Amino acid sequence: MSKKINENAVNEALQLPLSDRFEADLEALLYADDAQSGNPIIVALLDLDQFDRVNVNFGHDVGDRTLIAIGQHIAANVPECGRIYRVGGDEFGIIFHGEFEREDVFLLLERIRASVDVTVPDGSAQTISAGLAEAFTDAARVPELIRMAQSAMFRAKLNGGNRVAIAREEKMVPKTSHYTADQLKRLTKLSRSEGIGEAILLREALDMLLKKYDK
Repeated sequence: MSKKINENAVNEALQLPLSDRFEADLEALLYADDAQSGNPIIVALLDLDQFDRVNVNFGHDVGDRTLIAIGQHIAANVPECGRIYRVGGDEFGIIFHGEFEREDVFLLLERIRASVDVTVPDGSAQTISAGLAEAFTDAARVPELIRMAQSAMFRAKLNGGNRVAIAREEKMVPKTSHYTADQLKRLTKLSRSEGIGEAILLREALDMLLKKYDK
């Protein structure tokens, strides 16, 4: 079965909106007239830990069933103030808007994480990690807010997985220590053309690298 057919089967089973809706809905909330009325807007991203091993060791059919079971578990435990999306292969996003504060979302994600009861054929438990970020506190633009939530999620994975992390202020090391002059020149050009800070672009690239190898 091709990857595309697997994707369609998972989407059909979960019946969740996808990444384009996730970003569009988040943008609509952030730029609405009442966005800063006092109701928090919090983004959470959840990802299956070491999911590639499931597909490699047991096949994509088992991977699909595992992914569906996790998605259904998340959806069953998200209250009405949260909207859940499938934003990537094994990644889910939730937008909370309403009565939940940052601490409430953290505790909810902890309960969701701790109550996962999904195993793979070798009997090992499939765990998840999550990260969250709050609009206007951690970031005010959609791409940066999502990136902050992703960064928190990757930090949870780097610390062993099966945990929840909250976005925090990040400190950058001097970029000149790690890149060639040509790379820095191209980075500056890209930053200007896209209207995105160089530090944000560098962090995004590193996060994608860490996500690729899931270490």
